[in-house]
Amino acid sequence: MSAQQGRDGRSGSRERRQDRPGTGAGDQRNAGGRGRDDRPRGGAPGRARPATGASAEHEGRGDPRRPELPADADAADLDAEVRKELNTLPKGLADLVGGHLVVVGRMIDEDPQTALAHARFARSRGSRVAAVREAAGLAAYHAGEWSEALAELRAARRLSGRPAHLAVLADCERALGRPERALEVARGGDARHLGPAEAAELRIVAAGARRDLGQLDAAVVALQGPELDAEAGEPWVARLRYAYADNLLMAGRVQDAIRWFLAAADADVEDETDAGERAAELSDGSVEP
Repeated sequence: MSAQQGRDGRSGSRERRQDRPGTGAGDQRNAGGRGRDDRPRGGAPGRARPATGASAEHEGRGDPRRPELPADADAADLDAEVRKELNTLPKGLADLVGGHLVVVGRMIDEDPQTALAHARFARSRGSRVAAVREAAGLAAYHAGEWSEALAELRAARRLSGRPAHLAVLADCERALGRPERALEVARGGDARHLGPAEAAELRIVAAGARRDLGQLDAAVVALQGPELDAEAGEPWVARLRYAYADNLLMAGRVQDAIRWFLAAADADVEDETDAGERAAELSDGSVEP
């Protein structure tokens, strides 16, 4: 099985994967490596700042690695915790690195390669800041650079002492053809400290790793639990139900799969999955199970 087949679980037959963990990385808070925060970005749009003296050196003018920074990429738009970490850098350098992190947050979903270029430059200037390494890891993950994502997220953990993005780490191991290592991440002691959303994402990845290993019934069992019946208002509930339905289908339990695709569609208030479509296709026999 190829790495892509292992990640998709269905040999790339659908464009949108549902067993890839959600990172919530597209907002300014998560660009700096924190949990999802849907608040509007604070602060007024930034203006380009003239650089003089030491700050000009920090801006890295003439550095061929430096991607163009939009004039409105203002570090003030970052989450307060990320700005606090950046304050360990000199002022001009903190503004520069923060501006590139803002662009990472803006571009990570729609143009991950551009986001990665900005993240790599931020890392070149602020490699000792945990939030920078987390942003670089998430950008690498979205761009499909699995080994780089692993290295950056592990570096962020060493710097901060905090476990973070375990589902992403496990999914990178899957993508590299190492499902056993993905399961080791899922079984690790750090997983006990995750919140409901992160725990659900990690279970989804672990179930995918079981599928990679041909353990279809174990993949189904890995997703069972009271969380499947949680209140439908949280996005992770729809994703967990969808993954459960998909694994039921792979195990040959078509009617159970239809029921849980419908349950996922009911919970999918943000229309992030194709659960309703898949339930309809299976019900009318328009696609093979």
